[in-house]
Parts: sequence; structure tokens; C-alpha cells
Amino acid sequence: MSVRLWFWLLSASSGVLVEGIARTTYAPIRWAYLVWVPVVLIGVYDQLQRRHSLLRNYPVIGHGRYLLESIRPELQQYFVESNTDGTPFDRERRSLVYQRAKRAKDTVPFGTQLDVYAEGYEWMEHSIAAQHAHDRSPRCVIGETHAAHPYSASLLNISAMSFGSLSARAIRALSSAARLGNFAHNTGEGAVSDHHLAGGGDLIWQIGTGYFGCRTTAGAFDPSMFRDRAAHPQVKMVEIKLSQGAKPGHGGILPAAKVTSEIARIRGVAMGEDVLSPPGHTAFSTPIGLLEFVAQLRAQSDGKPVGFKLCVGQREEFLAICKAMIETGIQPDFITVDGGEGGTGAAPLEFSNRMGAPLLDGLSFVHHALRGAGLREGIRLGASGKISTGFDMARVLSLGADFCYAARAMMFALGCIQARRCNSNDCPVGVATQDQALARGLHVDSKAQRVAHFHEQTLAAFAELIAAAGLEHHTELLPGHLH
Repeated sequence: MSVRLWFWLLSASSGVLVEGIARTTYAPIRWAYLVWVPVVLIGVYDQLQRRHSLLRNYPVIGHGRYLLESIRPELQQYFVESNTDGTPFDRERRSLVYQRAKRAKDTVPFGTQLDVYAEGYEWMEHSIAAQHAHDRSPRCVIGETHAAHPYSASLLNISAMSFGSLSARAIRALSSAARLGNFAHNTGEGAVSDHHLAGGGDLIWQIGTGYFGCRTTAGAFDPSMFRDRAAHPQVKMVEIKLSQGAKPGHGGILPAAKVTSEIARIRGVAMGEDVLSPPGHTAFSTPIGLLEFVAQLRAQSDGKPVGFKLCVGQREEFLAICKAMIETGIQPDFITVDGGEGGTGAAPLEFSNRMGAPLLDGLSFVHHALRGAGLREGIRLGASGKISTGFDMARVLSLGADFCYAARAMMFALGCIQARRCNSNDCPVGVATQDQALARGLHVDSKAQRVAHFHEQTLAAFAELIAAAGLEHHTELLPGHLH
């Protein structure tokens, strides 16, 4: 039922109520008017409307079904789920992020709740010669080999989430957190917005197939616009998005309900329509073309590190990129591997559930393909896909990653409750919405502090795992340390 119709019913019932109450002084009859007149009006509307068969057959009480459906995720989370069976993130993992974001107690009592003999259980080797955790804010340098301006990156950074997918306040809070914690904030493919810059954090500018922020009116790549924006001192690296884990091979989706005049201006798109990024790039069409585009962006950004992001699909295509690197001598400064289990916004179910390699499979393949081609030394590998704990970091670094991204964990630190309303513009906590009434509830400064705390505490936990394994440095991690 529309909001406008609800107001009409309330107004009509109010008139009846006023007249009825004015004519009686008997309290029970007054209560009958207060309760039953609105119910009768709703029932009449349900009988007359043609959109919902359920409401025509079951007037008034049929609304209970829609009410329960709308609040089912919350009921499931707080009254049905155990600590370890929620999806995509169980309560235990969500609670850990909340606790670290608030600098609250993050220890657990009475032992693990996991079935350690279940298929898929993972564990890490410790050493009887455990070390003290020394480096609690480890970093890696990206672009030493090819870029004029290498970037020293934290091992944990904010993954790609666009302004448009997230609210302006959420973007400002994330960028402010990146500044406070000295880590990087990936802009997502929605362009570098004023809100990214306002926070003051280091930015990784992601350029997708829509070329938002550096596109012509026809949607093609615009080198001069790119050069101007890439020159901003907060832009530390540039990432070309080939595909993403949530919907690889599909292109981005920003529903029309989320396209405000500001977003349309920043992206260079029209109002009132879904913003759909093409499935593939138009600036290049071959592996050699991709690498030439990498070299072009590196030159036009005055030597900032440039790389690309992909979810692994047809493996021979990545091997063809490796072959092109050998033939041309052009290499990216970094490659980000996104897992098929990733995703924060809108995606078709078939793509979200069944398309693209999971992170561990894709990352291991890319790492070994580069090693086999003799290319691994000069290229840094990033990993993105459900990373929220120190163990998640240790797992991907043991398989070849040099640094990590987190998206949904950063959203939890912002206050996300996993209501799973990201694609409907009515996020109840103001994170994934353009509804100003909802976004107003997100307090930028305090949420930025929480994201920075989560980052700090997670890196500290990672450092303690490295020390418990008897290692001096995270680069000593090998696949054999995990089982």
C-alpha cells in the first residue's frame, strides 16, 4: 500500500472518529471507533484493489504476511540464528567486528562453537617458539618496479564501494577512517566524489566499464578528464575493474531510486534511469590492449601505480594476459583478485550464487600463473572476499596475497546490521541508501572512529597470529602454515 493512500485512509478515518467520538460519551464505544473504523477502511480498500490477490482474499490480516516478510531478516538474526549459522556473515563474525569497532571486549568464553571435525574446517599452525607481536600495522609497497610514485599500503584496506551504492555520510565516514588509520579507501566505480575527498583519506580510484568521472557524454573514456582527476594528491593508485565477485561479467547496477542529481552530476549520467555499467570495456578489447591502457593511465597520472581487478573466470584468459605481459614488457603494478563470494550491492541471484571463482581458488591460480610466467616479483596481489578477521588475512596472505580489502566488514563497523536492503534504498541504518531521512541517522565522526578502531584491532589480531606461528614477518607465511 502506498504512503499516499495510507495518509488518505488516516485522514478519512480521523473524520469518522472525530464525529463518532463527539456523539458518544461511553468509553467502550469510543475505543471501538478508534480501533475498528481504520480497520474497516483498510478492509474495504483491500477488497477493491487488484494488485495483491492475498489481500483480496484475506483483507486486513493479509498485511501481516508482508509485515513479517519485511522484518524477517531482523527476526532471523536476533531470535532464530545461532552464533555460527547466519549468512552471509554469521552472528559471531558480525559481533567481532562490532566489538572491535567499539573497542569492546572481543574474547570468547568456553571454547569454540565450531565443529572442528566438520568438512571445511580450517586451522593455523602455531609454534612452541612463539614470538612477541612486533609490527601491528604492517604495510607493503606497491609500484616500486614500474611507477614513479610508489604507494605504501596497509595490509587491510576498504574495498570498492561507490558513492551511490553507499550514502554520502557513509562515504565520508569511510574516507575519514582511512585518514585516521592510515589505510586506503577504494572509491568503487562510481567516480571520485566530493565526499571521498572531504574525508581526507588515501584513495584508490577504481575505473569500471562506465568510466564514471572520466567519460564523454557518449560513455567513452575521456583522457583529459582522467588526467585532471588523477592529479589530485589524495588519489594514490588507479584500479581498472575488469569484473567483480558479486556479478562477474554482468556490469554494475545502480537502481534509479538511488540516482540523485548529485550522483548524476558526478557520474555524468541521466536522472530517473537505472545506471548500468556495460559488461565489458570499450577502451580496449584484447590482453595487449588492456596492458596498453594500464601504461596509458600510469603515464597520464604522472606515474602513480596502476593495476586491475578481476574475479577469475576462464583461466586461459588470464594466461593470455600473462603472455601479453611477456610480449609487451608492460606489467601492472598490482592485481586485485575478487572472490565470487563478494558483494555489497545489487546482483542477480544466478550471478551472485553461481558465477565466478571463489577467492581462495582464484587467488591461488593467479599467484601461481604469475610465478610460472616469471612475472610475480614485480606485481603485488590484493585479495577481496569476506575478509573480516585476522585469520582471514593470514589465509589469503599464505596463498600469495600481498594485501587485502574488506567491504562488508567495514560496513558492519559503520553500523550495518545485515538487513540485506542494500538494493532497495531503504537501508535502516543509513549506510546503503540515498534516502536523506535514513542517511541522517549515520553520524560521520563517531562512525569514522569505529571503522578506524576495527582496522587497528584486526591488524593487531593478525600480528598476534603471525607471532604465534613463530614468524618474524608476515611475508614468511606459506600455504603449509594453514590446514
